[in-house]
Amino acid sequence: MKFRNWYRFSLAIAVFCGSGLATARSANASSFSYTVQDLGTFSGGTYSSGYALNNDGQVVGDAEVPNASSFGSGSHAFLYSDGSLQDLGTLSGDNYSGASGINNQGQIVGTSSTSSGSNHAFLYSDGLMQSLGTLTGGTYSIATEINDQGQVIGSANTGPSNSSIYGDKHAFISSGGSLQDLGTLAGDKYSDAYGTNNQGQVVGTSSNSSGRNHAFLYSGGSLQDLGTLAGDKYSDAYGINNSSQIVGDSFNVSNDGFPSIKHAFLYSSDGLFQDLGTLGGNSSEARGINDLGQIVGDSSTGSGRTHAFLYRDGVLNDLNSLIPADSGWTLQNALGINQDGQIVGIGTINGETHAFLATDPPTTPVPEPSSGLGTLVLGAFGVGTVLNRKRQNRN
Repeated sequence: MKFRNWYRFSLAIAVFCGSGLATARSANASSFSYTVQDLGTFSGGTYSSGYALNNDGQVVGDAEVPNASSFGSGSHAFLYSDGSLQDLGTLSGDNYSGASGINNQGQIVGTSSTSSGSNHAFLYSDGLMQSLGTLTGGTYSIATEINDQGQVIGSANTGPSNSSIYGDKHAFISSGGSLQDLGTLAGDKYSDAYGTNNQGQVVGTSSNSSGRNHAFLYSGGSLQDLGTLAGDKYSDAYGINNSSQIVGDSFNVSNDGFPSIKHAFLYSSDGLFQDLGTLGGNSSEARGINDLGQIVGDSSTGSGRTHAFLYRDGVLNDLNSLIPADSGWTLQNALGINQDGQIVGIGTINGETHAFLATDPPTTPVPEPSSGLGTLVLGAFGVGTVLNRKRQNRN
């Protein structure tokens, strides 16, 4: 009996030690959470919005500037880096600018008012903000994103036409200081560019020959109509990663002219749409995707509120469920995600709207068994085995 009990005890030690380690590893691998950093506001301001970030965690957006000019309060583009919010100013000293993209070299693009009163796309680099101009004959331009090759995308008007005093609005890509008109689907009047990757592919929205706006992909010198989710008539594409995966939204329009049911989608390079669903409401839109296929955006909830989401590992998560419950934040819009999984967006805290940066903390690795623990487990097996053999020999 003594030998049998000792043998059972040695097995119990081994099973306990091994199962404890396995459970810790499993729990550690399957769970993740985020911490939220308030990017704050300019002195005296009450709001800020974060629109984009790079792989160093630098964030750009805009924030309120009280008494920005003789016209009163305005908003200025900002760069958040190393814990501080830097005012990037404007092209004219006026009261408006906003930054919408930043690459891994720290170059920033956005839109600013000018001395002529119209808005121009800008590039901010090496401490200087410069206008990117407009398309031929046009008066205004908007920059939305910049890739690591320094290519800037956005949209601009084409000058007065029969359809509008401002002319048609076309997507553009800029490289080397000039704007290239990307045209539209089926030669129609409207297109907007929202996202680009390091291969120079561009995604956005354009009207087509039927007069409906569809998501497009610009690649190899031509625009491709991506279509919609099954049964829908309209779509927008907002982001593309370096594997040419595209995200956006697809919807129909109700009698009042507003989208009825809008769903976020993932469009793969094989031409297939995937409906990402919602957080319980009837609307969602995807705004950004990284090279890991992690997607961010926003969705209505079952209670009718708008919450930021993270699509990760095949699951649509309410980002608010992944942050500390006592944080005081309501994260409303997630607009960008970098290769480390950091997320930038807009939320409310203490009754104000602020830019946020959400970070998935590195998981703490479960320590390997110490030499002492390993010796104990192996020793338990060894002693049990030896004693059991001695017992068998005596029998």
